[in-house]
This record gives sequence, C-alpha cells and structure tokens, in this order.
Amino acid sequence: MQAEIDKACAASACETDDGCALALVRRLSATLDVDPARWRDGDALPRGWHVIFFTADTRHAALRPDGVAGFGVALPDLGLPRVVFGGRRASFHGDIPIGARMRRVSRLLSVLPKQGRSGRFAVATVQHEIHVGDRATPVVVEQQDYVMREAAEAGAEGGRVAGAAKPAAPSETGAKALAGWSRTVVPDEMLLFRVSALMFNTHRIHYDHPYATRQEGYPALVANASVSSLLLLEYFRAQTGHEPASVRLRNIGLAYCGQPLHLHVVPSDGGWNIWTENGDGARLLEGRVD
Repeated sequence: MQAEIDKACAASACETDDGCALALVRRLSATLDVDPARWRDGDALPRGWHVIFFTADTRHAALRPDGVAGFGVALPDLGLPRVVFGGRRASFHGDIPIGARMRRVSRLLSVLPKQGRSGRFAVATVQHEIHVGDRATPVVVEQQDYVMREAAEAGAEGGRVAGAAKPAAPSETGAKALAGWSRTVVPDEMLLFRVSALMFNTHRIHYDHPYATRQEGYPALVANASVSSLLLLEYFRAQTGHEPASVRLRNIGLAYCGQPLHLHVVPSDGGWNIWTENGDGARLLEGRVD
C-alpha cells in the first residue's frame, strides 16, 4: 500500500486555470446575505471566497458512488469509500482581482493510513497554489485535509470526523466571555443547495437525504464544510473589519441541516480564535485567523 501511496504523490502534480468571474462572486455574496451589487470587476475578492473556483469538472459517468467529483488530484484506491473534509490551512500573499484569470498548481502531499475506534481510515493532504495571471508567486497557498473512511455499518451514525479530538463544550466562564462575539445561524436546504451549486459539489451527503441517513448513517443532511467556514469567515470580517493573512481550520464534528450553528470570533494574542458549536455547545469547527 505504501508503494501505491508514494507513486500517487510523485505523479500527482497538475495545473488548471479559471477566471474569477463577477457573476459567481455576486452569487456567493447573495448566498451569504451580503449585497451582491457592491462587487465590480477589479475589486479584491474577499479572502476565503476562492473556494468557489477551480471546481472539479468530472464527467457524470465518472463520479464516485457517493457523488464526490474529485479532490484536485488523483488519490490511490485504499478501499475507503466515505469521505469528509478534515480541515484547511491557507495563507494569503496578495489578493485576487475580480475578473482576473487564475492558475492553480495542485499536488498530493501525503496519505496517512490510520486505525481509529471506528475502524480504518486515512487522511489525505492536498496542496493548492493559486496564481493570478502569469505571476510566478502564488497569492494563495492552501493545504486541504480529506478523511477517508470505511463503509458505514447498518444503523451506525457517522457524526464525528475520524481521528479528530472529542468535541468539547465551552465552560461557563468561556461562554460569558463570548458576549457580543457570537452569532447563531441555522443552515437549511436552500443554503446547502446554493453553496453546493456554486462549488459544483455533487457529494450526496449534502442533498440526498435517504443516502445520507441510510447509506452513511448520518442523522440528517450534512452541511458542507464550506458552508460553516464561509459563514464563520464572513462573521469574522463583519466583526473585525479585517481580511485574514492566514486561516487555519480543523473539522472536529459535523454540522447538520436544520440544526443551530453558533459562530464565535474572539481576539487572542494578536489574532483571533474562531470556532463553531452545535446546539449542545460541542465544537464542530475550530481554528485561528492571523
């Protein structure tokens, strides 16, 4: 297996191009309840919104059984049919002008097979470098983690990201410190649909309720990881008036359609700690913005 992984990493480098289309930027803005008319060609793309570009154009017949279209690079077949997004680390070295042509260089950094309490899984890390036009220096460097898991057993519930620490509820003192720095949203089917449509995301756990609940063992539709991260970054921007120089996000648990999602942004050591919680106070997504 390790030989197959090493071969996949060595052969994974690929390059794609895309345009930072004003129409898509305005659609994402509307999805996030930000006035879409404010954006014009030449404006700087809000940092973090690059996720709606370089979508996988996999032919329909080549989609995985779970609907996943791909990861930007080819992954070795490890016999792990389920996948969830594990986290991302992005650094911003400049801005992407709306209307600009972009180029993305991607490669598979690693695939780490692991054994957890729920069975065998693996963490694949993919790196993307986004360039504007012909510039040699990337404006965005991002590493994304994907957690691949075994097929769900009948009656099993797949609500936690494999290998992640157990979600922790905040202390009473911590909850009091959040006054004025918290917002609650409830991701619904329309929000999941719009984000999935913008990202050309066909992963069935986000829109196919019978598949999500019966095949993968989730209690409801799973909110796309990008739904949580986009909402959290937009709340950060609204609270602080800043654009991030870097963002680190780690998925601990899964957010579900129709269930409250609490967004938190707290200043800390010259940056900001950011996270989301479910209705029970358990953390689902946590990270840092500098």
